[in-house]
Amino acid sequence: MRRLLVLAVLFLALLHGCAAQGEADEGPTAAAPADAEEAPMEEKQKRALYAAIEGFVGKAWNGSGLFPDPCGQTPIQGVSCDLFNGLWYPTVVSIGPVLDNSLQCAPDAKFSPQLFDLRRLKSLTFYACFPATNPASIPANNWEKLAGSLETLEFRTNAGLTGFIPASLGRLAGLQSLVLVDNNLTGAVPAELGGLAKLRRLVLSGNGLSGPVPATLGNGLRDALLLILDMSRNCLTGSLPPSLGGLKGLLKMDLSSNRLEGSVPPELAGLESLTLLDLRNNSLTGGLPEFVQGMASLQDLLLSHNPLGGGLMWSGWEKMASLATLDLSNAGLVGTIPESMAAMARLRFLALDHNRLSGPVPAKLAALPSIGAMYLNGNNLTGALQFSAGFYQRMGSRFASWDNPGLCYNGAAVTSGDDAPTGVAVCKDVQEPPSVGVRDRVDGSGRKPEASSSLPASSSAASVTGLWCLVLIQWVVATVV
Repeated sequence: MRRLLVLAVLFLALLHGCAAQGEADEGPTAAAPADAEEAPMEEKQKRALYAAIEGFVGKAWNGSGLFPDPCGQTPIQGVSCDLFNGLWYPTVVSIGPVLDNSLQCAPDAKFSPQLFDLRRLKSLTFYACFPATNPASIPANNWEKLAGSLETLEFRTNAGLTGFIPASLGRLAGLQSLVLVDNNLTGAVPAELGGLAKLRRLVLSGNGLSGPVPATLGNGLRDALLLILDMSRNCLTGSLPPSLGGLKGLLKMDLSSNRLEGSVPPELAGLESLTLLDLRNNSLTGGLPEFVQGMASLQDLLLSHNPLGGGLMWSGWEKMASLATLDLSNAGLVGTIPESMAAMARLRFLALDHNRLSGPVPAKLAALPSIGAMYLNGNNLTGALQFSAGFYQRMGSRFASWDNPGLCYNGAAVTSGDDAPTGVAVCKDVQEPPSVGVRDRVDGSGRKPEASSSLPASSSAASVTGLWCLVLIQWVVATVV
């Protein structure tokens, strides 16, 4: 019996092992095609790759010794290859400390001419490659050699990358993404970039670029279906070119933190697909552009820290069904807050602080179903806040209404001082209701005489005191007699 039990256990184990082996054989990992494993790399491309990388990482790097088969058995971190006509070619080169074993630039990194011999190169990326101690500039020549292949060119976080953006980048006919972020590039934005017919993303933020926004970007890229335009955090001047309204496919426009002037051109109404319009921290004037209410796809409208002036639009806010963020702080706005702003069902962030808005705060703003932050501080708002205690509890510090001298809140609606709006006083005529007849009296200026509301209470107290004195005297006289 014991022998039969042992045989049964061995049989089950054997079945389990076979099943596991079968599952392993059916896994997603597939062997590379035989022709790919045996395909050689073009020798000229291999030499160009070694020389290009050596220029960035230093001569001590022994590419041929460490990576004799860079597209096969000994791949280089940050380098990818594709197969063309039976030969391997480098198509992606990424330099910078992205991973622990990434290629990192030497203190004396430089561009090698052999970089432009990588004729199948699709993507070229540099991250933290040129520090301030090793100033360098983007090569001005030879980019036409990569015109038919290069689709992505990126320089990110290179404090030592100085000089101009070369106009020759406009020759990269196949370029789809140009990203030059957080470097120290200066000078004007080349008008030639408007000729990049396949460009989808143009990001030049965080540099020292000056001069106007080229009108060619709107004229030349309108057929390119540009999706992202970001030139924020530079020193760009002048007015916004109306031609930008021709970028019909644009999803995000960020020109914040520049020195742009003038009004927002009405031609931007043509940006029907726009989800983000960020023009903060400029010197734009001319009031809040009314055409934004026709942008049904707009999710984030950021116009703060501009001397726009004018007032909030009284109607049309209900058309902005997708709007989630509305930042109009420090915009020189005057007038009142329209009740129609409560119609934006998806609004999560509302900032109207540090303007010259006046009048009451519409009670319906508290009923915004998605609101998570509301800033009304630093205005001339007046009257009583009609929000509930639950609203103050839910919002906490994300609701700000202080620095409005004429604003107060209903103390009877707040059960705890911790739930009260910070920096706002209790309405006195609610906290200490005056006697009948006094509430309706006003002084010569039309204001309620808040100080006189305590007078009836003082007279009543004196009468009660006199009555007790009379009772006491009568008791003393009766006792003596």
